[in-house]
Amino acid sequence: MDNCIFCKIIKGEIPSYKVAETEEAYAFLDIGPLAYGHTLVLPKKHIANIFEADPKDLYPVLDLVQRIAALMKEKLPCDGVNILINNGEAAGQSVMHCHWHLIPRKAGDGYHFPPPGSLSPETAQKILKSLR
Repeated sequence: MDNCIFCKIIKGEIPSYKVAETEEAYAFLDIGPLAYGHTLVLPKKHIANIFEADPKDLYPVLDLVQRIAALMKEKLPCDGVNILINNGEAAGQSVMHCHWHLIPRKAGDGYHFPPPGSLSPETAQKILKSLR
């Protein structure tokens, strides 16, 4: 896609700190990292989000996600890795090219997701009914 910043990064039109590359996927350091080593992994094929993806296009990307996460755990000072994907503006997606965030984490690093809520049995049944 002509105006996609991630497509331009993949083509080398915009510089990046490349972590890894395969025939189907590209990984580079996030320029606004949430933690030391925060990396983005994306398909080379322009896919806006998970809803538009063909699963066969995601398998090689997820393979690279897994390999980089394992490498982070082995080589970086981290105790774990958050792996997340935002799909759509309402979910926080700011670049409309499907991508995964790999965020190395240390115990006690102070980065927290919102506190857990409370799920009532009634709400659980309502959700389950909607999703079946």
